[in-house]
Amino acid sequence: MASWIGLFARLVVGTVWVVAGALKLPDPAASVRAVRAYALLPEAVVPTVGHLLPVVEIVLGACLVLGVLTRGAAALSTLLLLAFVVGIAAAWARGIQIECGCFGGGGADANAASAYPWDIARDLALAAASAWLVVRRHTRLVLDSLLFPPAPTPEGRT
Repeated sequence: MASWIGLFARLVVGTVWVVAGALKLPDPAASVRAVRAYALLPEAVVPTVGHLLPVVEIVLGACLVLGVLTRGAAALSTLLLLAFVVGIAAAWARGIQIECGCFGGGGADANAASAYPWDIARDLALAAASAWLVVRRHTRLVLDSLLFPPAPTPEGRT
């Protein structure tokens, strides 16, 4: 049963990453604006993060959906999602009213504070699913098993 739960977790989290990245990719300037709006990173790195984040999200999501480098992808997913939670919480605590930019867009939004609890809850749930995949990395329908088969034991068993 755990391997089916893992498959579900991989597909949900991976699909969210792919969709989030794909929605940001066509408008890199909006992605940069969203990163800048949080006012957490030095301006020198904001453009780089804004341009690379959608690509990282798509690659990370594809790895999870396909089951390639699953444990590493799940660990990175957990860390990124927790970083997003910290970013949203920091904006909320400082009274900054911005759309999270999670699925494109971002920037000033007068009603953003009402969405912060939901954004944080969503990201925490996705982080929990990702962390579960780090701990229980064996799931159904993964390419890892084809690309990295277990080494045979001295008795000839795998």
